[in-house]
Amino acid sequence: MQNVHAGMKNPIPKLPLLLLKPFFLSLFLSLAVLFFLALQTPRHRNPKLSPGLRIRPGYSSYDSYIQHQLNKTLNPKLRKIWTTRDWDRKVLVFSQFFRGLKERKLLFNDSKALCIGARVGQEVEALRRVGVGDSVGIDLVPYPPLVLKGDFHSQPFADETFDFEFSNVFDHALHPWKFVREIERTLRAGGICVLHVALSRRADKYSANDLYSVAPLVELFRKSDLVGVRNVDGFGLDTEVVFRKKEKEKKN
Repeated sequence: MQNVHAGMKNPIPKLPLLLLKPFFLSLFLSLAVLFFLALQTPRHRNPKLSPGLRIRPGYSSYDSYIQHQLNKTLNPKLRKIWTTRDWDRKVLVFSQFFRGLKERKLLFNDSKALCIGARVGQEVEALRRVGVGDSVGIDLVPYPPLVLKGDFHSQPFADETFDFEFSNVFDHALHPWKFVREIERTLRAGGICVLHVALSRRADKYSANDLYSVAPLVELFRKSDLVGVRNVDGFGLDTEVVFRKKEKEKKN
């Protein structure tokens, strides 16, 4: 008997194709959503840094960096040393620095001053003792009434608030460009920024960057002019760098 089905083509099964259609549709929609979100999400690229400034690796996130800094700031033994044995010595040394700045006409009694990364506020106390009464500090951990809570990558102050800003913790900045940007944002035109940094030696294990020359600082302070550089002996920091924020250009 002749097989009546011999000349017939096998029909293509349609069930698997029907099952694949929802999969492809779902895949297409997912890719479309991801593409849309990518377009909507701003891209924050770190600026290219000078070879004289190196960011230390090892932080998985900004939160891990903050926690690492807090391990030092909240250390009870260190805080006891800072507020007892080290207090008078550091206030005395900072006072000498600030008197010198007053003699050079870079700091005045009526200056509104900020100390960045002030911990328990020895430098704030020193400013007040040399006559700069309107002075305050910021740190991740507050120490009232001298130090307010604040992150130096995003200062909690309005634009053009201060006449004078001082810091000896530049090496602790994970994002140096943000550190400097915030100084120039909160400093008034003509205002002075003084940084104490280490160039001839590497800083401690809590440092987030290494600075090898003054040149990277000059590049970062785009809205300021370099006033002077000199050697100092400031608790392991060897160089004082002074900037003056440029005056605003007058509109015609």
